[in-house]
Amino acid sequence: MPAFRPRHLCSVAAALALTVAAPATAAHSADASLREVLFVGNNWDGTATVLKSSGDFAKVGQINVIPDKDARIAEINADPIKWIYYTSIRNEVGQGHDQYADDMYSTPDGKSVVVSRPSFADVVSIDLATDKVNWRFPVAGYRADHMAVSPDGSKVAVSASTANKVQVLDINTGKELGEFATGDKPHENVFSPDGKYIWNMAIGEVTTSLDDPAWDWTKGDRHITVADATTYKQVKTIDMRSRLDAIGLTDFSDAVRPAAFTPDWSKMYFQVSFFNGFLEYDIASDKITRVKTLPVNPATSTDRTTWLLDSRHHGISMKPDGTKLCVAGTMDNYATVVDRATLQEGPLITASTPYWATVSGDGKDCIISEAGADQVTAIDFATGEKVLSVPVGDHPQRVRLGHVPADWTGASTS
Repeated sequence: MPAFRPRHLCSVAAALALTVAAPATAAHSADASLREVLFVGNNWDGTATVLKSSGDFAKVGQINVIPDKDARIAEINADPIKWIYYTSIRNEVGQGHDQYADDMYSTPDGKSVVVSRPSFADVVSIDLATDKVNWRFPVAGYRADHMAVSPDGSKVAVSASTANKVQVLDINTGKELGEFATGDKPHENVFSPDGKYIWNMAIGEVTTSLDDPAWDWTKGDRHITVADATTYKQVKTIDMRSRLDAIGLTDFSDAVRPAAFTPDWSKMYFQVSFFNGFLEYDIASDKITRVKTLPVNPATSTDRTTWLLDSRHHGISMKPDGTKLCVAGTMDNYATVVDRATLQEGPLITASTPYWATVSGDGKDCIISEAGADQVTAIDFATGEKVLSVPVGDHPQRVRLGHVPADWTGASTS
């Protein structure tokens, strides 16, 4: 396990804690030629449904993110190792389905969308006017996972999950700008609001059945890596194992899943494997400060091996003013809004395998993807009540704010 560098403790913690708040993505723009939208990645059918970013969340269009599918399949069939990994992804992580659309962001000019495609082990840029591939970047190893875009929209970081590294690309050209090593199976990526750092959460092995706490050591090296977003040098690692042990949570997994940060970047709220709830981490003091356990659905199996990729709850977002959290209770089939000051949850909104949580363009609603119902659902941050649901494609996962040209209708999609 990479060790934390003590001589950097004060300077790095202070820098990370005092970062001035800014938009977490390049989604917000005053350019009248662009329209803000929500991209919904339909992982199993290789499309992205494009919705209005707020209000009635009406469908704007749809994007085919695998226009080169035949070429990619031919390439995989010609390479026995690639074929083995492709088949393994389908049978394990994909639950019997190919994974074609994991994560996505629009380019700053809104003319293209950049997509990570796990089964094809790559990142591609799709031209929204022609539905053709602008550029393609094969990631190291055999699977592409979560991405993050820099605050200025110029860089995209992708987890190469089987290579244990993050690769950072120029979003307009696909050229690799740099990379850094991570723990086992890098997953979530987050740029700090000033664009100086990239945080990566490595979740370790999530496809085995060795899910009892006594076998937790078999899950691999799981830690947060903080890297400089210019030099791509590691500046800090955070292993939650010692932080969890310090507060008596010795049976908790230290695999950090989705996370949300306060606007001033002083606290991180994160989920871990197998836990129905989340934890609060104070960045400056480097300590877990609060733990929130959320209700158990009586219908949820107690057999951990039946839980999706070691998830119990997977998906957390924060209202832009930092007052509310929204949590996707994946295996418990609900989502709920939580008051950040008191950690009191609101109504439990029934949902079918909610797999992600984000925020609407106007900041009023939490948006969850319901992978089990092929829809996204909006929940009012103010009341905690469901607003509406909108049908999308097969197995929606990541939902991201972005832009398309104001006159784009998706009419060119096949």
